[in-house]
Amino acid sequence: MILLLSGLMIGLVCGIISGLIPGIHSNTMAGIMFGLSPVLMTFIGADGLVAALISMLISHSFLDLIPSTFFGVPDSGTALSVLPAHALALEGKGEEAVRLSAIGSVYGVILGVPVSLFAYIVLTRIQPSIDWLVGPILVLIMGLIIVQEESVVWGLLIFVSSGLLGLFAFRYQYLIWGLNGESTVLMPLLTGLFGLSVLLSSSNAPVPRQRFTDLGLNTVSILRASFSGTIAGLLVGWLPGLSTASATAVINARIRYDTNRRTYLVAAGAAACANVVVGIAAFYGIERSRNGVMVIISSLDPLPFQVLLLIMVLASVAAYLTTLYLSTYAKWFSGVDGKKLNTLVVCFVIGLCGIISGPFGLFILACATGIGIIPVLLNLSRVTCMGVVTLPVILYSLGFWGF
Repeated sequence: MILLLSGLMIGLVCGIISGLIPGIHSNTMAGIMFGLSPVLMTFIGADGLVAALISMLISHSFLDLIPSTFFGVPDSGTALSVLPAHALALEGKGEEAVRLSAIGSVYGVILGVPVSLFAYIVLTRIQPSIDWLVGPILVLIMGLIIVQEESVVWGLLIFVSSGLLGLFAFRYQYLIWGLNGESTVLMPLLTGLFGLSVLLSSSNAPVPRQRFTDLGLNTVSILRASFSGTIAGLLVGWLPGLSTASATAVINARIRYDTNRRTYLVAAGAAACANVVVGIAAFYGIERSRNGVMVIISSLDPLPFQVLLLIMVLASVAAYLTTLYLSTYAKWFSGVDGKKLNTLVVCFVIGLCGIISGPFGLFILACATGIGIIPVLLNLSRVTCMGVVTLPVILYSLGFWGF
């Protein structure tokens, strides 16, 4: 037990570090931890290392809410949620945005535990019938999203354009430097579509005074949004080929990020963490590794399923409290020159993307940024840009294309 708790604390620290650095994926930190495994296992053993990896994965999901909110830089799981969160920060409500996302995340873990047990016990028995549903489900969801746009034609064109870019990037992802694990190709894609394009179109006015008064949602609304996010997390955590980025599109079909910002943030936070919890069940139930952390754990001696769930719950509580504490420092951004801040973040993002993904990654970043700016010019939502992920998955699940 001491070794497991030690591993949990080490993972929490690693998750805080990776979560607070914009653009760094949890798979990157997992790779570093695995590289240091001979040293770590000397102190905490193999079981402690597994606990550390799980703790890092869940705490990263909480802490990356902060750079997404204040800098507008998305991780692979915060593609759409960065938009309402950053918008609230520009209104002086950044701490509120972080707290809403964090409370959704902790509910995602709490609700995700019984949901993952259901998936582990029930869905494993009907898995062959489930696999073929991915394509039709995504076609239905994206169709509903597109027809809700003010211009269906432009919404469809943006969806197809971003989808073709995604197909191109995945097809030639071997040209990208692999310094960020399996998420390397997603970094320039999502950063351009939902990060850099947001920063380039943001106001250059000084950041308003950051003040927290309340969450802006009652308990019932939070629970409803968390439940919706958990169901989305179940879908993307269990169905093959989907990711947390896909969950944001699923949620937007029911809760619009541009009109129900607070509700969306809670739901997106719940989906991100429920996806992680259900991914554990998928690993044990159908032997599918949904992220780089689970790939590494598969090479070790996995702990019992129930023990991993307990570690995840404990890590989520610790990460939640840490996130709330760090969110109180939002006042540091009050009065900061918006133009200088945006310029600094843009330069940092471009430089980081160049280091992690190389020249081809910068090319993808430029293309993605160009597509990401189109919705702003036409006054449309950016959700159709999720075609970058959903179109390849749809074609793959229907047997028309292979990664």
